Amino acid sequence: MGHVIGFPRSTPEPAAPSEPAVEPLWREVVGRELREERQRQGRTLADVAGDAGVSTQYLSEVERGRKEPSSEVLGAIQGALGLRLVDLTGRVTRTLTTRPTGPVALSA
Repeated sequence: MGHVIGFPRSTPEPAAPSEPAVEPLWREVVGRELREERQRQGRTLADVAGDAGVSTQYLSEVERGRKEPSSEVLGAIQGALGLRLVDLTGRVTRTLTTRPTGPVALSA
């Protein structure tokens, strides 16, 4: 049998309602803020990782939101960037409060 081919509509179909934005994880926002600060300073991953006493690969994973650093490691990274904890958490809070909220997606 053949296939049924529909005629083009003269008016476009209404757009499907968009799904609410998924709220990012804390580690993703923290990582993004750390990366943005490092890039603002014009520093390399290796430079900041060396100053913080962590591997370049680990810092990269933190910046990409793949690893959730301990408070000690986070303190070392923010210190290497010349940030205070209150500065970093303030930036993260501003980012989270300006984003639309929705359900939280759990990563596997």
